[in-house]
Amino acid sequence: MRYISTRGDAPAIGFEDVVLTGLAPDGGLYVPETVPEFSHAELADMAGLSYAEVAYRVMRGFVGDAIDDATFRRIVTETYAGFNHDAVVPLAQLSHNHHLLELFHGPTLAFKDIALQLLGRLLDHFLGQRGEQGVIMGATSGDTGSAAIEGCKPCDNLDIFILHPHERVSEVQRRQMTTVDAANVHNIAIRGDFDDAQAMVKASFADQGFLNGTRLIAVNSINWARIMAQIVYYVAAGVALGAPHRAVSFTVPSANFGNLFAGYMARRMGLPVKQFVIATNANDILHRTLADNDFSRRALEATLAPSMDIVVSSNFERLLFEAYERDSQAVTDLLAAFADGRAEIDTAPMARLRELFASHRVDDETILEVIREAHAHTGQLLDPHTACGYRAANVCRADATTPMITLATAHPAKFEAAIKRAGFTGAPLPDAMRELMDLPEHYDVLDADLDTVQRYVARHRRG
Repeated sequence: MRYISTRGDAPAIGFEDVVLTGLAPDGGLYVPETVPEFSHAELADMAGLSYAEVAYRVMRGFVGDAIDDATFRRIVTETYAGFNHDAVVPLAQLSHNHHLLELFHGPTLAFKDIALQLLGRLLDHFLGQRGEQGVIMGATSGDTGSAAIEGCKPCDNLDIFILHPHERVSEVQRRQMTTVDAANVHNIAIRGDFDDAQAMVKASFADQGFLNGTRLIAVNSINWARIMAQIVYYVAAGVALGAPHRAVSFTVPSANFGNLFAGYMARRMGLPVKQFVIATNANDILHRTLADNDFSRRALEATLAPSMDIVVSSNFERLLFEAYERDSQAVTDLLAAFADGRAEIDTAPMARLRELFASHRVDDETILEVIREAHAHTGQLLDPHTACGYRAANVCRADATTPMITLATAHPAKFEAAIKRAGFTGAPLPDAMRELMDLPEHYDVLDADLDTVQRYVARHRRG
């Protein structure tokens, strides 16, 4: 299996290199040169299998010969053994033909755990084989950082630096990162927003001289291994509800688009998906693009769904690459126009997108309304991101006879302030995390200045 850049000006590389590299040297994102496909019979055979076994089968084709079968099966099995639900990603029924896919049963109560628990193990495996030490730099709008830290803190060959926007994540989200006391874990609060943090991470990958030869590794969703691991739960959920014998649809709370692109890849692999619904908060670049062909950057708004407070959707580039039928020059030109202020997607690619994707925008007041509404109708207490998905699914659903699966991306306890604003007494943390609010925190607050951040990383990394 080889991987190519969406910008078309980087050499094709194998799975090991794509995991260790993250962002392509031409600034693009890696995608598989060819997509493994499952036959109807192969998908049907996954019914009733454990999540770990489905994960092994779905991801094996992307790994190729980079890891032998026995080792990869062991890594996958170990990854999901620590989740607090035997099904790993259980389904709950909300109403007739509408289901909730619970993606919050990992160690940090968010969907990011599903990929990052695997990615940490893959990185440590490859670095150990090479006898190398690596430095992870990541930006988080709330959930990625804690999941990356949990996935990487046991790793012997990794130092991890996570940038989060200062005072713009929930207290539980912050504490899940900053209470981790490990020699290889470093938290940086940036005086700015997520996009400031993400821009500095991308700039650091473009010029890694500040590390004097140490490998810089990405764990944000630009890393293909993240996408690969997320494909699995689309397949697992679809098969559980009757695929491939019938089609299913998905609604996904989204901002950076990695989660949705994983669903798109599941469809490319053979899962019959009738519709994807994109749910956004007030930071609605994905909705504006799809609804009005307004592919432009606007000022970021702080919302009740902070993990979606993103105005530059990094992984959308991967979908554009596919919509433009892998014309890397067209994608490069489009993104250059976007960087200058505003771009418009050409007629044929936009038609391809609208054939499969619908979208809906949910503001803060509506989020609170939906949390109350969903609880009254289903008994489920939704976090604010999942509330966006719940409303979008009900508004945009094209066919009531096709099962709709709304992704529940986080446990409501991570967003207690929003839950209380909706009129509830709160959402208690699971017993295993009750001590979180009493633990000491470890983090430094830095200006959103590239040189300042890079000097900090160079000074604090081991070795």
